[in-house]
Amino acid sequence: MRRILLIGVLGLLSGGMSVAQEPSKGAATKGPGSVVQALTDMENAWAKASKAGDGDTIAPMLATDFVALDSDGTMHNKADVVARVKKAKWTTNEIGDLKVHVHGDSAIVTGSWTGNGTDASGKAVNAKERWADTWVKMPDGKWQCVASASAPIK
Repeated sequence: MRRILLIGVLGLLSGGMSVAQEPSKGAATKGPGSVVQALTDMENAWAKASKAGDGDTIAPMLATDFVALDSDGTMHNKADVVARVKKAKWTTNEIGDLKVHVHGDSAIVTGSWTGNGTDASGKAVNAKERWADTWVKMPDGKWQCVASASAPIK
């Protein structure tokens, strides 16, 4: 359910050496540090938009063929996720513990999510989850999330 699928990962699309980094302030304008900051900013914008029920802000962050594996085992596409974000009502929708692993033109971002409110179906939610999002730098130079998965923290 994470950010009504503030969502995590199925696999990498390109190889390369992993650069695991904590989000940093004052990241360089080129190289892995700038990617870390850009993806950290996008994840935070996604969480903020989810809490506000603003699926239209999230839509451009997701690839056309985006796929999400929710913590309950259900699968969702981009249209599902955007629609679910618009219907959910959150009093708490927070992410933390972000880590970015850069692999050339792809990256994995992992983190935690705490949510309290109602999901798109009106079901009460009070949950903590771990998630992983797979991001790819598209031919136009923009980063988009292609896959996401989440799991409950027990």
